[in-house]
Amino acid sequence: MRSELLAFAGVAALLTISPGADMALVGRRALGAGPLRDAWLAAVGIACGLMVWAALSAVGVAAILATSATAFTALKVAGGLYLVLLGLLAFRDARRSLRGACAATPREPVAPRSAAAAFREGLLTNLLNPKIAVFYTAVLPQFVAAGDPVLAVSLLLASIHAVFGVIWLCGYAWVLHRSRAAFGPRARAALQAVTGVVLVGLGGRVAAG
Repeated sequence: MRSELLAFAGVAALLTISPGADMALVGRRALGAGPLRDAWLAAVGIACGLMVWAALSAVGVAAILATSATAFTALKVAGGLYLVLLGLLAFRDARRSLRGACAATPREPVAPRSAAAAFREGLLTNLLNPKIAVFYTAVLPQFVAAGDPVLAVSLLLASIHAVFGVIWLCGYAWVLHRSRAAFGPRARAALQAVTGVVLVGLGGRVAAG
């Protein structure tokens, strides 16, 4: 079992640091007007999504989603549209930041979304990610040996993946959030707009992929 854990840890680490929707979402939160806590909660939501996928994989639901053309297409479309929505929200945040920069007394806009919304964004981004469904269906079961308790081992492996994700994404968010001080409001608005472009682009690719 130890060799399987080490092998899975290597695969999970590579998957974690690969740029994608998770990093784009956390980046949007870290560069936004809200506190760093919101970016961290989004990362925790993403990690919780991994645990859900592990449980679904153990009971076979993830396999159904990955092998059923209709279910998988529905998941792709829903996930793509959700990323596009997040991208549009990033554009809105950028516009608000730019409006504040152009005001007579520039000030950072107050983020209207709550901490619960940040967590929910991370959770839904992960649950609606078809790549995670495929990974937890095709890859994760290979690290569960015959005779092992499938649900327990799946959750253990997902926990490793989740820990990597939280550490990586929270560190990434911290660096971005701290770097905000080096940029003026206009530059931050531009970065938020770029994040929006990335999210919309990822959403289109997921939906059409």
